[in-house]
Amino acid sequence: MTSSYPGGSASSHRRTPLGALVAASGISSLGMAATLVAVPWFVLHSTGSGTRTGLVATAEVLGLLCSAVLAGPVVDRWSVRAASVGADLLTAAAIGLIPLLHAWGALPLPVLIALVFLVGAARGPSDTSKQLLLPGAMERAGVTAERATGAVEGARRIGMMAGAPLAGLLISTVGPVRTLFADLAAMALCALVVAALVPATDRPRPAGDRQPSGSYTRELRFGISQLRRDRLLGAMVGVLMLTNALDGALNGVLYPAYGTQVLRSSALFGAMVTAMGAGALLGAALYGWAGHRMPRRAAFVGAFVLVGAVRCAALAAEPRATVLLAVLALSGIGSGIVGPLMMSVAYERVPEAVRGRVFGLLVAAALAATPLGMLGAGLALDAAGLVPALLGTGAVYLAVTLAPLVLPVWRELDSRGQAEHAEPPARREQGSPAPVGAAVVTE
Repeated sequence: MTSSYPGGSASSHRRTPLGALVAASGISSLGMAATLVAVPWFVLHSTGSGTRTGLVATAEVLGLLCSAVLAGPVVDRWSVRAASVGADLLTAAAIGLIPLLHAWGALPLPVLIALVFLVGAARGPSDTSKQLLLPGAMERAGVTAERATGAVEGARRIGMMAGAPLAGLLISTVGPVRTLFADLAAMALCALVVAALVPATDRPRPAGDRQPSGSYTRELRFGISQLRRDRLLGAMVGVLMLTNALDGALNGVLYPAYGTQVLRSSALFGAMVTAMGAGALLGAALYGWAGHRMPRRAAFVGAFVLVGAVRCAALAAEPRATVLLAVLALSGIGSGIVGPLMMSVAYERVPEAVRGRVFGLLVAAALAATPLGMLGAGLALDAAGLVPALLGTGAVYLAVTLAPLVLPVWRELDSRGQAEHAEPPARREQGSPAPVGAAVVTE
């Protein structure tokens, strides 16, 4: 990897790119969290229609899902920094057009849906590009993958926690239209930070993918083949799909039902979300500090037990609010550990030249089952009631969580810096794709 970064050997210069990416992650998450509040509020304020609000929210999710699948080859072809900056500027432009067109009386529902779809579509390459810039930054700073990913996850959590209440404050003071301009400013600032402080990098193309003029579909298929060759990453994709479906069931259906049927308080419902977020921030900090010393498989299982089974059991027990919030904060610690742990593994096992494609596919797999989880939770809630739905969700979550203790492939989680499944070089045909574990990030 070569860098165009002109800095010398001073410690501050070496750490600047990593600090910039951490800051950019926080700013981007703050802006997007604020947008997730401001845009629906804007639609309700402008139209008074819940149906239109739902259509707009769905458009953003579909945009993110499409870009997660399709943008990987584009990110792998371009300069990663340029892709990150361009995606953030595209997001800012799409957000900014919403209040502008509204002021001009030129914002019918189809145009609004298209703009929100574009906002979601830009998030895929924006997030993936920053993930691809992180290994070079952490190598330059001389920090482990656990500390770097923990810092990024912590900044992301802070941004998410601050974005929603900040948007609420701005909406109450300046209105939803002007709040969208603040979101625009956040995304533009994110682009500026990356452009000014993060060096561009040249990344190699892997064996079997050397043709610079290779077709888009060929590059996408190559990324899929790389993901399929790694048994551990395949198992992680399966867990991601199932647990994200269950999280969608909890966050999208069972949480609101709990707030209305049990707590009967919107303030306490908001406190539930805040408690999970605060715990996740603590978990990310904990993993950044001690993750390199943790046995990964045990940490993985323990974190998911907290996120899934413990949380569902606590909700089903219907304890006092103070007890519930404490348990949710504990569950949040697991949530804060899972993200950076899985990214640390991915950085080790995915070759640098195809990370855009593989990381995008990982995100797409995680998103794909979420709507199914929400639908299933709605059916279970109507058929059996809240407590049985929570217990059933927790039981499935626990079964998925305990799989790493039973299946042999999960032992590779503790094999830091290598992929044990890689076939010997002599057995690979010349020009065939290298195994996913062939490229390793030095911690």
